[in-house]
Amino acid sequence: MAADWLRAHQCKILARNYRDKRRGRRTGEVDIIAREQRLLLFVEVKTRHENSKIRPLDAVNKDKQRLIERGANDWLRRLGTRQLPWRFDVLEVYVAEGKPPRVNRVRNAF
Repeated sequence: MAADWLRAHQCKILARNYRDKRRGRRTGEVDIIAREQRLLLFVEVKTRHENSKIRPLDAVNKDKQRLIERGANDWLRRLGTRQLPWRFDVLEVYVAEGKPPRVNRVRNAF
């Protein structure tokens, strides 16, 4: 659903559930890697119930940010360049019984 939302907002999906597994261990991960024109997006998707007291963005703590950053660094290493403009976004997905999901995009989340 998150990838479809990004596509509907003019983003091209490059990878989903990207995992850096160098040396046989998981060292980094990114939910969605997308491109918005020339901008490369590393997107974390977090879902919560509409009535949750905790915002989805709050679940992206420092440890999770480091995991996403390592995944992004591996992707950039594989591209062979860091000269592309890029950023970290979080898609907050709110769900409620009988309603379509609501998405909030947090640009430059960290």
